[in-house]
Amino acid sequence: MSAPNAPIKKVVVHPLVLLSVVDHFNRMGKVGNQKRVCGVLLGSLRKEVLDISNSFAVPFDEDDKDSSVLFLDHDYLECMYGMFKKVNAREKIVGWYHTGPKLHRNDIAVNEIIKNYCGNSVLVIIDAKPKDLGLPTEAYVAVEEVHDDGTPTTKTFEHIPSEIGAEEAEEVGVEHLLRDIKDTTVGTLSQRITNQLMGLKGLHSHIQDVQSYLDKVAQGKLPVNHQIIYQLQDIFNLLPDVNFSEFVKAFLVKTNDQMLVVYLAALIRSIIALHNLINNKIHNRDAEKQEGQKKDDKDKKDKDKDKDKDKDDKEKDKKKSDSTASKK
Repeated sequence: MSAPNAPIKKVVVHPLVLLSVVDHFNRMGKVGNQKRVCGVLLGSLRKEVLDISNSFAVPFDEDDKDSSVLFLDHDYLECMYGMFKKVNAREKIVGWYHTGPKLHRNDIAVNEIIKNYCGNSVLVIIDAKPKDLGLPTEAYVAVEEVHDDGTPTTKTFEHIPSEIGAEEAEEVGVEHLLRDIKDTTVGTLSQRITNQLMGLKGLHSHIQDVQSYLDKVAQGKLPVNHQIIYQLQDIFNLLPDVNFSEFVKAFLVKTNDQMLVVYLAALIRSIIALHNLINNKIHNRDAEKQEGQKKDDKDKKDKDKDKDKDKDDKEKDKKKSDSTASKK
């Protein structure tokens, strides 16, 4: 494990942590009126990447009106960590979580308490009831904020990238859990289109956030953060030049190739449908011929039977008349 104060560039949250947090939030929501729940995160730090693999809940309460009043059960925390350490000694306390869904004014105070167990504590806000598309996690680290006016420094949170990661065994478990939720009757094409639509909605929401931030900066409601402006400039520089002739040509060629495949598919479907229609008509014609032939054969047999019957009747009548004449 790396040094406790090593810099953290990225946070990876495992699915087990998300399931534990949601279960904790749902259980506390049934027995009380807490707006958020807190717990401790366990994991390890390797090459500036914090891997959060486990967690446990901690009794926590706070006063919404007074930010200085809060309760965190230290004894319970130490007892639970001791039991987790017996199971897996590699998992260390790396930070804490709460269900937010945003930063709270008590977070700095709680983070200072967690720092007694972990030098570089990380706060992960996990939204147990996400309303928007995207990841339900936001990771932060506490930093000293230096003021330009010479006032004493204050502590604030700095955002760091986070993602959801899982090992092979966890992926299998998550797939089994999602079987009851995922509609297996939907085809892969529908799933791909749905995923692309969700991705576009997420991109649209991020663009709206960028627009809102720039509007507030232009109106003077927010100070200019040059680091954010530089990153936005890099994003704009990476956008393709849609007026570039070669780009337009390549785009048209790609579009034409895709439309050609769609056209050929529609043409083949039409030919197959026409072929099936012709086969169906031929089959119906043959069936009608067979039924007509059977009917003709039946009528012919009936006529033959009638002829034979008439012939028999005539022979009987002739015999009868001959016998009558002989008697006379």
